[in-house]
Amino acid sequence: MNQYRFAWKPVAATVIIAALLWWMTFYLQFGVFWFKIAFSAFVLAVLSFILQPARLIDFRINWRSIAIGLVSAALLYLLFWAGKTLSTALLPFAGDQIGAIYDKGEGTPQWVIILLLFFITGPCEEIYWRGYLQRQLMVRFGTAGGWLLATLCYAGVHISSGNFMLTAAAGVAGAFWGIMYWRFKDLSPVIISHCIWSTFIFAVMPVP
Repeated sequence: MNQYRFAWKPVAATVIIAALLWWMTFYLQFGVFWFKIAFSAFVLAVLSFILQPARLIDFRINWRSIAIGLVSAALLYLLFWAGKTLSTALLPFAGDQIGAIYDKGEGTPQWVIILLLFFITGPCEEIYWRGYLQRQLMVRFGTAGGWLLATLCYAGVHISSGNFMLTAAAGVAGAFWGIMYWRFKDLSPVIISHCIWSTFIFAVMPVP
């Protein structure tokens, strides 16, 4: 990844923009949540392509990346299922906060949520958070340092939700997908994993 140049100003600017977009999405009450998060992710993906030519995106779709994406999505789903069971047993507030996550955007048709998550939010989030931000930070701070900083940024923008469980979940998921990108140096299995996991956990088979 050392062939990519690191630039402080655009990286810092996109993180600030991401924080403002997530604040608008989670804290402000206007609009439909699922459309707001899709819009926010789309804006960041567009910025990624502007700052980083499309030809530099690490994306190689093949059967291997599909298989890795499917298996990793299943593993992350099981991890969240176990985490939900453990957290609700140990933390009195966990159940209510997890329920509040699912209450966001209540009334939006399921098929709309599925389409937004699978085709817009999932891919666009990975294009920015891993394909742009983590890669830039790995150039400057090394693989481990870049992964850690990108994970902290991803979790950090969720603080505006005021939901500890959501912020913690974002940290876990961000670390998981960040390790995938670090390991495979290919965004395609990470995008597949994110799209499938988010669609199932939020719309198809929510964690019980």
